[in-house]
Amino acid sequence: MDRFEQVAVVKKANVYYEGKVTSRTVLFADGTRKTLGIILPGQYSFGTAEKEHMEILGGVLRALLPGESAWRAFAEGQAFDVPANSRFEVEADGVCDYCCSYIAE
Repeated sequence: MDRFEQVAVVKKANVYYEGKVTSRTVLFADGTRKTLGIILPGQYSFGTAEKEHMEILGGVLRALLPGESAWRAFAEGQAFDVPANSRFEVEADGVCDYCCSYIAE
């Protein structure tokens, strides 16, 4: 899916790490929520209360996922999941475009 139909978008951006990671929240009629964002070069740590499905839309993002000891690279068209109530690390050498889906369990 390359676009979303009939959604609401929260105008205020989610800004992290002095603007090096930003996203916009997209709300769907069924109550689901996604964010569309950009990660600039650097290494960042995030925590999540909900399960997340991260799709890489452009660029490459390396991730150190909970319970893993090795970093894995994810390129455009690839995705990874992050369990609820966990922390994970990401690193980008260039601009990374992503879509994060929040999954209620």
